[in-house]
Amino acid sequence: MFRSKSTSETGPDVVLIGAGIMSATLGMLLKELQPELTIAIYERLDVAAAESSDAWNNAGTGHSAFCELNYTPQKPDGSVDIKKAVNIAEQFEVSRQFWSYLVEKNIISHPQEFIQSIPHMSFVWGEENVDYLRKRYKALQQCHLFDSMVYSEDHAQLREWMPLVMQHRDPAQKVAATYTEMGTDVNFGALTRQLFRYLEQLDGVTMHFNHDVRDLKRADDGGWLVKVKNRETREKNQLHAKFVFIGAGGGSLPLLEKSGIPEGKGFGGFPVSGQWLRCNNPEIIAKHQAKVYGKASVGAPPMSVPHLDTRMIDGKKALLFGPYAGFSTKFLKNGSYLDLPLSIKANNIYPMVSAGLDNIPLTKYLIAQVRQKPEDRLEALREYFPDAEMKDWELEIAGQRVQVIKKDPEHGGILEFGTEVVSAADGSIAALLGASPGASTAVSIMLNLLKRCFKEDVDTEAWQQKLKQMIPSYGQSLLNNPELTAKLRKWTTEVLELQQMETA
Repeated sequence: MFRSKSTSETGPDVVLIGAGIMSATLGMLLKELQPELTIAIYERLDVAAAESSDAWNNAGTGHSAFCELNYTPQKPDGSVDIKKAVNIAEQFEVSRQFWSYLVEKNIISHPQEFIQSIPHMSFVWGEENVDYLRKRYKALQQCHLFDSMVYSEDHAQLREWMPLVMQHRDPAQKVAATYTEMGTDVNFGALTRQLFRYLEQLDGVTMHFNHDVRDLKRADDGGWLVKVKNRETREKNQLHAKFVFIGAGGGSLPLLEKSGIPEGKGFGGFPVSGQWLRCNNPEIIAKHQAKVYGKASVGAPPMSVPHLDTRMIDGKKALLFGPYAGFSTKFLKNGSYLDLPLSIKANNIYPMVSAGLDNIPLTKYLIAQVRQKPEDRLEALREYFPDAEMKDWELEIAGQRVQVIKKDPEHGGILEFGTEVVSAADGSIAALLGASPGASTAVSIMLNLLKRCFKEDVDTEAWQQKLKQMIPSYGQSLLNNPELTAKLRKWTTEVLELQQMETA
């Protein structure tokens, strides 16, 4: 039996499920917009940001689309489509503005604990790939968001930018790279924990770790009855909420299914796991200072784009290579092997089977990745670091991602490599599904959620003014305003204590 707390007087206004960057961002926005709101946060683990938001489970690129080649696909006619990259770049600028606002308000006291300047680079080899990167660079130069980017095919210049990558490389090899100093490394785990530490201190906010949300059911008044189990005491409880956000990473899909909202019908999930090679040699770590991204293998999911990546984790410089993809039926790193089979329902089995048949190359790719030996992983690393030796690297388990499968009238079901917000028609519940670029665009994703689920509030003068205070570009397009972009970049660079950009 559940203890009933089915009236809005005894429950919070808002329940956030999952203590990751999405819930932290939404909770922060809501408390700034309407301080009297009561919020309860439920997390099944004993610490915040331990799944997708954790530094070792997240690419941490500060996805600004400077270096990720999967955001700029080549069209059949040979031209490069930059639309997605431009969209992501603008959304990351929105995140920077919100974080800067939080720093100026002393909500975040030490920005360098979560964000650092680091050059972003794309690196390719071979005539065909060099031609693609050259076209990509020229296309991106049409947008002022990328005007800090420079391009080179010169071995000497590339050695200056990334000595480890060019060391003992065949001087006859055709190579090319783009470089920008505007790049950042973001520790989303550290950022998330800072936000929750602040939220916990506010009136009306409660955090509940080691609590599993087991079920969601409509209340008679249109709100939600949320059934929760304490994983330590095994005690079960039920509370009432006017609004529920399911931000549980890979765990969002099963909870969305339990809600029973018609908008959630037909969605499925395809889990992809990952591994890093983590450098344990301080001399090698010290020689590399960049995020160097290459081209993904055919059939590879976006989270598997190879990169030799300088990271700052808990104040210490680290060097990672990967990620190597894998397959597990778990939806969370700390999940159950039954997650995938239990997520298959009558309303999503056809989209899932259809998407599977349309993505045979992905299946083959994942099988090959799972069967990799240490020698295979070293061979992949040596394409980016020719002098790499296995003794300097150790295998680290990365995060679990669940790619969205959704209904499609033409294909039956399609695999989406992005994020998807699914919300009820009345705006009383919303769930975030998917992965990349995820954390880096969390602010924009949550702003769109507010427009859907808190539409009447968003339209008020009070909320509009506050939103513009938190995000100065709110309601304006940075794409059409180079002057505003330059002004805001200067402000966020100073407030976030990033390096001033220099033209290379």
